[in-house]
Amino acid sequence: MTGIAAEPSLTRAAADARRVALIVAAAFFMQNLDGAIINTSLPQMARTFGVRPADLNIGITAYILSTAAFVPLSGWVADRLGPKRVFAGAIVVFTLASLACGFAHGLWEFTAARAVQGLGGALMTPVGRMVVLRSAEKSELLAATALITWPALIAPVVGPVLGGFITTYISWRWNFFLNAPLGVIGVALVLAFIPDARDPGRSRFDAWGFVLTSAALIALLAGLQGLVQGRELGWAAAGIVAGLGIGAAAIRHLRRADQPLLELSSFKIPTFAITTLDAGNLFRLTIAATPFLLPLMFQLAFGLSALTAGLYVLAYFAGNLLMKTVTTPALRRFGFRNVLIANGVLAGLAILACGVLTPATPAAIIVAVLLVAGLTRSMQFTALATLAFAEIEAHQRGSSSTLSSMMQQVSAGLGVALGAILLNLSQSARHANHLALADFRVAFTAIGLMALAGSALFLRLRPDAGAEVSGHRA
Repeated sequence: MTGIAAEPSLTRAAADARRVALIVAAAFFMQNLDGAIINTSLPQMARTFGVRPADLNIGITAYILSTAAFVPLSGWVADRLGPKRVFAGAIVVFTLASLACGFAHGLWEFTAARAVQGLGGALMTPVGRMVVLRSAEKSELLAATALITWPALIAPVVGPVLGGFITTYISWRWNFFLNAPLGVIGVALVLAFIPDARDPGRSRFDAWGFVLTSAALIALLAGLQGLVQGRELGWAAAGIVAGLGIGAAAIRHLRRADQPLLELSSFKIPTFAITTLDAGNLFRLTIAATPFLLPLMFQLAFGLSALTAGLYVLAYFAGNLLMKTVTTPALRRFGFRNVLIANGVLAGLAILACGVLTPATPAAIIVAVLLVAGLTRSMQFTALATLAFAEIEAHQRGSSSTLSSMMQQVSAGLGVALGAILLNLSQSARHANHLALADFRVAFTAIGLMALAGSALFLRLRPDAGAEVSGHRA
């Protein structure tokens, strides 16, 4: 009788966890969609503001640096005020800042609104992930994590198409006004269904830890942005060096503080350290570099129109979505270690294959290569995101979620910067004035080899790593 009575309770708990994950995923979708849409509107926005399109990079940079500044604060704020309240507040801030972006009449108004938007985004992602981690049992963690990773895969597909349609037939301002109804619905769902589990253990605010970690992230990401834009490379390099130096000081402080802003004990757990620091960080770098390189190669080296290049990239992201139904059964059947190694090798080979494509390659083969690259990218992305928290204890989930968000920001910025650096180095070695197919081959070869190297690093995982989450039995 006990087993029969417990089953509905377990089913309700699983349903509640998935509902929470869906609500968090919807908020993430709004945030990711906003970032994917804005690039399609830059020429029209520049005409409205009376500036060059390149000048609007300051608005994008303001968002990135504002997010970097406040991400380290998210875990402490959520524990003090409650994740439910903070998550709802983050959506409100993000939505109001979106409206301010839509109403902006000048570049500096827009930039200020984007900075405030970055604050909302800084709290939304790690706190939303924390809510999911605290509401899901380990047996439900894989399904819940799969739900909150789909916005990062779908938004890049929907964003450019939706943004282009709105900008062409309505106005670029409605790309931002679109967040208003989404934000209202999101806040209502959060207040109605999100639990308010908090960790009251931390009371003292570690101001020095906040200053050091924020300064390190700002300097590092500012330097990476400078490398991508290819301007003032000396200042960009100085920013990266300063970020690394301040980061070392931040780590030293966090290890010694009585109540640190971020608890670093999560890095003592092998599954979190491997998926967040070295192997996982290396692979996320390649995940970020590939979609940056593909549209550039199709337009600059293949001579394709923006529309045709976009359709090819659509095949890449379609692969991301198709893999979602296969990920959970594959992890249950083969386990995290085997999937991360084997799928990582396939992903690396797919990236290398992108480098051997030419304008003469049949369209069917190009689509097939991009589809495989997208499929393997999706599998690796979900496996990494889930295994990172598979063995994290309840009291570590706040800090580990913040640390994961910080590392993902760095790896994303580093991936795009590395792609740009490889292209520029290859072009300089050829003494050419423009990018050619050979430059993209160099970049894809280097990125693909890095993916293969990252896959080898997963050999250090135990065969049963994350088995409680995946359900795999070795």
